[in-house]
Amino acid sequence: MERTTDDERLTHDFDPTVPETFTSAHEEYRRLRAECPVAHSRAYNGFWALFRYEDVVNVLKDYQTFTTSVQNTVPKFAFTGRRPPLHFDPPEHSAYRRVINRFFTDEKMAALAPKVRRDAAELMQALVDKGEGDFSLEYANRFPPYVFAEFFNVPKSLSVNIKEISAAYVKAIQEMDDETVKSLSLKLYDIARTIIAERKANPMSPDDDLTAALLEATYEGRPLPEDMVLGCVRQLLVTGMVAPSVILGSIFVHLATHKDIQRELRENPSLIPAATEEYLRLLTPYRGMARTPKRDVVIGGRLIKKDEPIALVYTSANRDEAIFPDGDRFILNRPNIHRHIAFGEGPHKCPGAPLARMMLTVSLEEGLARTKDISLAGEVKMTKWAEWGVLSAPMTFVPADRR
Repeated sequence: MERTTDDERLTHDFDPTVPETFTSAHEEYRRLRAECPVAHSRAYNGFWALFRYEDVVNVLKDYQTFTTSVQNTVPKFAFTGRRPPLHFDPPEHSAYRRVINRFFTDEKMAALAPKVRRDAAELMQALVDKGEGDFSLEYANRFPPYVFAEFFNVPKSLSVNIKEISAAYVKAIQEMDDETVKSLSLKLYDIARTIIAERKANPMSPDDDLTAALLEATYEGRPLPEDMVLGCVRQLLVTGMVAPSVILGSIFVHLATHKDIQRELRENPSLIPAATEEYLRLLTPYRGMARTPKRDVVIGGRLIKKDEPIALVYTSANRDEAIFPDGDRFILNRPNIHRHIAFGEGPHKCPGAPLARMMLTVSLEEGLARTKDISLAGEVKMTKWAEWGVLSAPMTFVPADRR
């Protein structure tokens, strides 16, 4: 039996760096799901990618074989410190997740909801009053830092600064500019230190503030290590800043090009929560979350060796026709919509999902209630891998009739 060399095994099945349109990546992923569902790319120093739902979910659930502690994104970014819970596997990550999860309960979300709606209404009305503008730049990029400020109990000015640094940080990762990645990551660490110092100087109840809760938390009878609390706060600074902006832009581009959906949701706003769920499936922004196998594995008949990074392409998995028939279409109230993995699966499933759902739902409600038409007015520009979605989207807005 002939042995396959690494040159033969590590093929170049797709190129994640090619410029994209709003539809091109999904056309490519449909082909890959059918022809090459376990693919290898030589981009970003080489990595594997899984495009089918079942393969992605199996890896997400098997944390004993596939770790987040070696490489958890493609491309890999310059190391500036371990940041729980993402950089830890169970059981190490559990102490941090327990604290974080307490801040995304139904009760916490209900208390936050009026502030989220106020921020959405303010930003959306400004766009509608102008009648035109870049939705991504003027709403989708501004809304998440406003919400983050409310959630994290920090000034909006600081949150906006975090958003700007986060955007530059993601761009540097995409361009594999390690020096800029390190520099910006260290700036985010400095901000995390400032937040922690402020919380120590002006204590808040650990029931009301996530930073305070992390400072008070214990694991096996001891306080969480200070450097790990710092890493956790640093991780949280970026997590909620990138994906919400990207998917909000994608949602409103889809609405602007599907007038029938606009009309249906305006006439029946009770359908908007279901629309949010379908948009999470259809327009999933994450495709570069990764795991690293602790041993050689075979997936889909292909040998992946220990320590070779594997990207889990949620963006593709959520349109897999084996799970979601007619997966490229927007279909309200799919019977199995709860199976989508926009927020991941397994022990690292995104704890912030309730807040993300609220942000998307409120944005749809406020945007549709304040308009009678939303249309594209220029070229849509897309993000680059590792996110999928809209970066810039000029639009026009026709105000709703005054009542």
